[in-house]
Amino acid sequence: MDYFVGVDVGTGSVRAALVSSNGKIKKIATCPLEVFNPAPNFYEQSSDNIWSAVCHVVKSVVADISAENVKGIGFDATCSLVAIDKTGSSVTVSLTGQEKSNVILWMDHRAHEEAEFINAIGHDILQYVGGKVSLEMQTPKMLWLKKNLPASWNSAALLFDLPDFLTWKATGSESRSLCSLVCKWNYSANPNGKHGWDEDFFEQLNLRDLKKDNWRKIGSDVRMPGDAMESGLSAKAADELGLLKDTPVGTSLIDAHAGGLGMIGCYAPDVSPNFSNRLALICGTSTCHMIVNENKIYVSGVWGPYYSAMVPGLWLNEGGQSATGKLLDHIIDTHPATPGILKSLAGNKHIQQHLSELLHVMAEQRNLQNVSYLTKDIHVWPDFHGNRSPLADPTLKGMISGLSLSVDQENLALLYLATVQALTYGTKHIIETMMSAGHNIETILVCGGLSQNQLFIQIQADVLALPVLCPLERESVLIGSAILGACATKQCSMHETIKRMAGLASTVKPTNECYKYHFRKYHVFKKMVQDQQDYRRLMSEEL
Repeated sequence: MDYFVGVDVGTGSVRAALVSSNGKIKKIATCPLEVFNPAPNFYEQSSDNIWSAVCHVVKSVVADISAENVKGIGFDATCSLVAIDKTGSSVTVSLTGQEKSNVILWMDHRAHEEAEFINAIGHDILQYVGGKVSLEMQTPKMLWLKKNLPASWNSAALLFDLPDFLTWKATGSESRSLCSLVCKWNYSANPNGKHGWDEDFFEQLNLRDLKKDNWRKIGSDVRMPGDAMESGLSAKAADELGLLKDTPVGTSLIDAHAGGLGMIGCYAPDVSPNFSNRLALICGTSTCHMIVNENKIYVSGVWGPYYSAMVPGLWLNEGGQSATGKLLDHIIDTHPATPGILKSLAGNKHIQQHLSELLHVMAEQRNLQNVSYLTKDIHVWPDFHGNRSPLADPTLKGMISGLSLSVDQENLALLYLATVQALTYGTKHIIETMMSAGHNIETILVCGGLSQNQLFIQIQADVLALPVLCPLERESVLIGSAILGACATKQCSMHETIKRMAGLASTVKPTNECYKYHFRKYHVFKKMVQDQQDYRRLMSEEL
């Protein structure tokens, strides 16, 4: 049997999957990653640690089969910035000087001033990022690196997005993925084939030195996702991964985009298969909201339109929330009731499952038809790590209204529920903005850790008043990266491969009885951010 390997480098771990040619996962392996947090808003990693973990998980998933049966491999990763010197060694990006810290993690917010500077210039290229560059993107981070660590800037012969670093390690090729460059590096791409770096933009940022050696530092050989790398696995990488030399390697994707690719073609009865009517939610530490269209649609506060960044020939818009799974963990981890709950569960049940079950008991005790009614008096604004979309304001903070002196598990359950609802209202806010700009969204697709949370999925359906599809093969990100490996064999087109490997999905439909309730809470939600902005204006007035 023929197999493909998909590799997913997430925030805190690396995973690999052995995937059959029809999209069935046969084996998964996971390895944790180091994350360094030397100061508030600074998050760093080591590319050596990452590659070592990649080698470990790939060797694990292919251990029981012949390497000859692995026909291709694909990589995805977080949109983190990697610095490498002319010898292929790490260049520190850390103010601590720690040599192994050569990766600025995607969620690092050190480049706030640099992002503000770029946005103040107001270059035309910013229309492709919703009007504002995010401090999570690579151009502000490069500007920060040049200003604050000039020695590192000068030593860095290559600056990679992490997905491209992985294909470089695998093949030795310095080619870059169109996905990474257009989404995170302000690279221009259009259907007419006019792709390239905007010299004027980088000149205005005092990054003109990037043009040296035909833009080698940030890439001049740019390829479509899934395109075969010019060479397959190198002998060294093949030995490290437990695969054969010259095994085809697909051009990479950012992790969220791999998730979108892996599930956008999934099938469910009575649901339109049209890619352009499907909003894909990739829910992990953060959430990305992906939608493709044949037309070039500009959406304020939403990244894109990016040409061929996920599906070849289609324009991608990408909304997002900077903290979703991480926010739910934060709400739980910081509550006084949590240690007692964890002790009583003794590892036999996940705490979020326990809270969901407790909420249903509480609703029954109060004769409520739906658990959502429990949060009538408690409301959350969920931007504890800033707003990515549609307000594009990284300075916004989280808010909770309705706190009491209670610290029992029932109080935690209510806070947890209100936070799940708030995250969903954030998605509703993004959808409204997308649809007002011209998108038509009929179906929600969800993958990632939160896709296995029944409470979260049902609230998505209820608030958005749309069917929610959850792929039966739950690891859509790994399916997406395996699709890249399959495309690298050049046996089928990307569209054909998507349809063959995406698989079936279950459908969760909205329960209409609480739609009016959510409509009211959504109005409270939007008023909360208006209040926060009013507070900021009041406090910024001169005394």
